[in-house]
Amino acid sequence: MAHLRYESALGATPQFDFGNPRSASWTEFDADLADCGYDEHAVQAIRDTRLAFARSDLPRSRYWSVPDDIDMITDIPYLDDTIRGHLLDLYLPHDAVIRQGRTLPVYVDIHGGGFVYGYKELNRNFNVTLAQHGFAVFSLNYRPAPQTDFLGQLRDIAAGLAWIAGHGDAYPIDLNHVFLTGDSAGGALAFYQAALQSDPATAAAYGVTPSGLHIRGVAAVSGVFDLSPFTPGATDAQSRNERPDDVVSVIGPHFFKRLSQVDPDYRFSTNLVRNSVIPPMYLATSSDDFIEYESLALATELSRAHQEFELHDVKARPGKPLGHVYSVCMSWLEESEAVFRQIHDFSYRLLS
Repeated sequence: MAHLRYESALGATPQFDFGNPRSASWTEFDADLADCGYDEHAVQAIRDTRLAFARSDLPRSRYWSVPDDIDMITDIPYLDDTIRGHLLDLYLPHDAVIRQGRTLPVYVDIHGGGFVYGYKELNRNFNVTLAQHGFAVFSLNYRPAPQTDFLGQLRDIAAGLAWIAGHGDAYPIDLNHVFLTGDSAGGALAFYQAALQSDPATAAAYGVTPSGLHIRGVAAVSGVFDLSPFTPGATDAQSRNERPDDVVSVIGPHFFKRLSQVDPDYRFSTNLVRNSVIPPMYLATSSDDFIEYESLALATELSRAHQEFELHDVKARPGKPLGHVYSVCMSWLEESEAVFRQIHDFSYRLLS
């Protein structure tokens, strides 16, 4: 374990130039856009999205910290190729490190960012708070578009899970109780990954070798789940696209090209709910989440298929907006604390 680096709470809060979004160290901006194979319109959409998202996240980064009761091990390579997109972090309650038991359930967090923005550092506060609620938390990087496509991201995450399966015994955690969580685009990746890890036929359809981990459940925060409007050839679904200028719509012909070639029985969320194995799901959204309907639609599909799930849709108070992925971006809010308690209760009910 000599390659691991421990960070204490002292000095853990990053310092950024809040007037310059390009000072955000947790994302790519331009370095991966040259000769990437995308047309100029898609490249510009990725660049603009990264800048806009970084501009929103910079003020919140003042609140990023790691308290004394959480130990963090950073930048563990889950593939030996020196690519930043193939690193992970581990957050552990310090009490679990002292006790050295094997009873701490595990969450694997998959960050959001429209499939193009951010790395694991973006979700630091979410991961810290989740760990404080009684979990070990692995936070995974994956390569953002245009470095790879949707199937490539799924395979990155599968490789991260395989590393956890092979190396998790080095830590005071319970590998028999592993959960996935993801927000926004990470919600889609967590949902699909849960199906890949739980059902051999789905894994075969995507060319993924399951890790052997038993995924007990999925906690999805403001997830995007219906990818059909963005996928080449999905002409009927295109008319349902509520965000034609969104970066996911713009990069869709490139990013989801291989998804359009997957067996239709396992291609989209509605197919997976009907034909694959979906672990129990916790869904969180809010009344002012711009994709609130995604969580509601998936809940409807899960209900129709008699799958186990719970849905939490919070009404934002007047003058107190919550917005998209509020429990990730603003983990200190009262409403966010409710999400963490709900995730704890959802997960601990599934321990056996």
